[in-house]
Amino acid sequence: MSAITAQQIRSAAKGKVNESNLNSVLVALDRYGEMFGLDKPHRLVHYFSQLGHESADFRFDREIWGPTPAQERYDTRTDLGNTPARDGDGKKYLGRTAMQLTGKDNYRAFREWCRQEGLDCPDFVEDPDAVNRDPWEGLVPIFYWQKRDLNRWADQGDVETITKKINGGKNGFADRIDRFARLALVVLGYRADNILQFQSDQRLEVDGDVGPKTRAAMHKALVALVPGEAAKPEVKTAPVTETVMPPAVETEVKKKTNLWGWLFGGASAAGTAVSALAGAEWPTVVAIGGVGIVAIGAGLMLRHQIIAAVREIKSAIEDAPA
Repeated sequence: MSAITAQQIRSAAKGKVNESNLNSVLVALDRYGEMFGLDKPHRLVHYFSQLGHESADFRFDREIWGPTPAQERYDTRTDLGNTPARDGDGKKYLGRTAMQLTGKDNYRAFREWCRQEGLDCPDFVEDPDAVNRDPWEGLVPIFYWQKRDLNRWADQGDVETITKKINGGKNGFADRIDRFARLALVVLGYRADNILQFQSDQRLEVDGDVGPKTRAAMHKALVALVPGEAAKPEVKTAPVTETVMPPAVETEVKKKTNLWGWLFGGASAAGTAVSALAGAEWPTVVAIGGVGIVAIGAGLMLRHQIIAAVREIKSAIEDAPA
């Protein structure tokens, strides 16, 4: 049985789940999940949240064909392995399964992967509809996940890199994070929308934002569900998160460095004025004014250096063992 249940996925979903399509994914996981390392909660939360985004809560297991202008161009997409002739390859090898396997080359690659893994599979190039039959429909996402080595990034709690490797960029990133958080909360025993309670329990800033520190805490809690998992060298139980200096500290630093800048600048301006009134030669006045400008610039540079230093000190303090 999968480490994540159909009920948990339904509870975390943002819309109505297609039970048949979800069942196909679970069938493949039950048979092959352990074989490909998809048997740990922290990995599966990433897996299902990405699939939930790609398939709109498992509602779609094949591309809706218009054809649209973009779909018409599939027919001659040689970069997908389709022939340059308008012979129907675009529709024949349209996107199928929750991961939208698309193009003749990808159907061929899935067939070869299955054979390499010792699975007696149909010839998906000859019969592409076969990928929508069990267990193949649920195996396509596993193939996609395994070929991109996404367990590695799930072990580090790195939803951003997983998204880039699946999408090629960060398209839909906010929705993917939201789905990750919702499913993580459900698996950890919370309601899908109860991020505030989780943050309070973890002594985080209770702001409802699923930022890096909240995601890191979720990752650590998910890893802890499996005894001994945190001790594995490939699993990072404390992923790198952005360090944010408390606003009060940063404000105080800015005040002090601004003060020094104005003091230097003010002193120089005063010197310039006094020199001018005293009848100093104009080269002297200009030189004194130039010193003031340099002082202001130095003050601003020093300000940024101080702020950076404070951030480093704060980070070192937070990372130091208790």
